[in-house]
Amino acid sequence: MFYKIAQKVMFQMDPERAHHLALNSLKSTANSPLDCFYAQQFEPAPVECMGVTFPNPVGLAAGMDKDGECIDGFHAMGFGHIEVGTVTPRPQPGNEQPRLFRLKPAKAIINRMGFNNKGVDNLVANLKQAKSGALVGVNIGKNKDTPVEQGKDDYLICMEKVYQYAAYIAVNISSPNTPGLRSLQYGDLLDDLLGSLKAKQKDLAEKHGKYVPIALKIAPDLSPDEIEKIAESLIKNEFDGAIATNTTLSRDGVSGLQNATESGGLSGKPLNALSTLVIKQLSECLKGKIPIIGVGGINSSTDALDKIDAGAAMVQIFSGFIYQGPKLIKDIVDAYRVR
Repeated sequence: MFYKIAQKVMFQMDPERAHHLALNSLKSTANSPLDCFYAQQFEPAPVECMGVTFPNPVGLAAGMDKDGECIDGFHAMGFGHIEVGTVTPRPQPGNEQPRLFRLKPAKAIINRMGFNNKGVDNLVANLKQAKSGALVGVNIGKNKDTPVEQGKDDYLICMEKVYQYAAYIAVNISSPNTPGLRSLQYGDLLDDLLGSLKAKQKDLAEKHGKYVPIALKIAPDLSPDEIEKIAESLIKNEFDGAIATNTTLSRDGVSGLQNATESGGLSGKPLNALSTLVIKQLSECLKGKIPIIGVGGINSSTDALDKIDAGAAMVQIFSGFIYQGPKLIKDIVDAYRVR
């Protein structure tokens, strides 16, 4: 009930302003008696993925808490893990506003944020301050002004700085809002990036006495042949996981709606079927060798279980969480537990 009231108010506001208001409220109430307005407790439903045991299969997708400011608040809601970021080596403002748009009839969102964040050093400081013991994945990317050919240097910088504070590290090469970024999903650039990250992981594991898995986040706008090649590269470079999928450039299911012609990545309910298809295709190519985290358009427990049936080990939510609220976490965990 509380969330529905808050949502009604925030949906009258500019989306980005509402987003900041929600994060500031969550940050100020976490670890206080006021977290009773959103905190949830339910029976755990443990899942092992990438060698890590998660308390339940529902995570918060990257992009909601880019700078890791609200980890304890989201943990109180019952998320099994929180993925923060995308973070870049240097702070950057992202693209010009407006850059976030609701498509309410379709339960969808279009964003062209452009990796706006306060930089990796700020994120590390926030990770150190979190008190809840939440499992946190860190999603890393490259700065907009870093040439694609030198992009791996940005990923390596971020990886080294966040390594000892992360439950896993997600490598984002699939956002449609950083020019040239998606080219890293193909051919020699992909192999070079994955090989370099794997070598860095081995060095950092020895340095810190801790093995932190790394996962690659891919786009939904890939052909079956491209998915197969990515799977081959993941296996070849011994990556620990894959995250499927990011937002889509497609506008299937939203044509004619207000804001549907805005540029950027589409997330939410219209992405669900495409994301699940990519998970299924990727799972068939990986043949159980590497686990998949499924994300994209999950708006109900049925959507989440469909992704698990397609080959995902666990799931993440974003737009569905905005439209449905914290109850969606509990619904998915309960459905997973009794399936």
